[in-house]
Amino acid sequence: MRICANGPLIVSTGCSSLHLSPHVKSLVDLALQEDAGSGDITSAAIFPADHVSRTGIIARENLIVCGLELARLVFERVNPDINVTLLASDGELSENGVTLLQALGPTVSLLTAERTVLNFLQHLSGIATQSRKFADLAVQAGTGVQIVDTRKTTPGWRELEKYAVRCGGCSNHRFSLGDQVLIKDNHISAAGSVQEAVNRTRNSAPHGAKIEVEAESPQQVADALEAGAEIIMLDNMSPAEIKEMLVLIDGAATVEVSGGISLATLADYALPGVDMISVGALTHSAPAVDISMSVTPAPAD
Repeated sequence: MRICANGPLIVSTGCSSLHLSPHVKSLVDLALQEDAGSGDITSAAIFPADHVSRTGIIARENLIVCGLELARLVFERVNPDINVTLLASDGELSENGVTLLQALGPTVSLLTAERTVLNFLQHLSGIATQSRKFADLAVQAGTGVQIVDTRKTTPGWRELEKYAVRCGGCSNHRFSLGDQVLIKDNHISAAGSVQEAVNRTRNSAPHGAKIEVEAESPQQVADALEAGAEIIMLDNMSPAEIKEMLVLIDGAATVEVSGGISLATLADYALPGVDMISVGALTHSAPAVDISMSVTPAPAD
């Protein structure tokens, strides 16, 4: 793995357990406040406080699971007396009809948590499922290219959405503007040239910082190479143009490809010599998957 400014070029890989950070917990509380408000008046009107039910969270299509610990947290935030059992793990392929989670507790509390639990699970599992499709295609290409995400995430959800990308088998690029030097088109425009932007970066960035330059033309690629950029992003170029740029770069820099790449076109861009392909669609366009919740009365002791 190549090294960039403040850490690895690819910031994070692999679907480890979800870190329930203070930010994530606050996001759950905000979602519950938004949805539950002062309470579920419908459920409270139908069921007494001591009415107990069982619930199952069920996959209604084949999907990559993501967000189960978050679902547990939602139930526990609504009512600590809810007993949650996870029947699957994040990153697993789950088939249609499989129960992912079971919970036992007060019926009103279960129903109060329902929509928030499903919102998190459907969205994050959707990103994980989308990411797995891209990851599988990258493996099929056989060129060793890695698929990475972008900062095109839902405001406030970045930590969770990038976790879902990893659960799907892709990797995370930078989490924030402080993770890596990346000179983009507007930096170049405002600085006056690629060379000037790189020079200013060299003079001010942290010692040893690796510099990535976004290039939209052969001239910008040549300028980035002359300026000594360690990473060059070929942005919005056709596969034919990328092949020409790979010859020009000739291994002198790490190559990233970006710009509207889809499942249908990924194979055309996964060329030998391309180190990574960044795909905003992993997060900003992943469709939610179908997950439902069933509730049945718990038998009396």
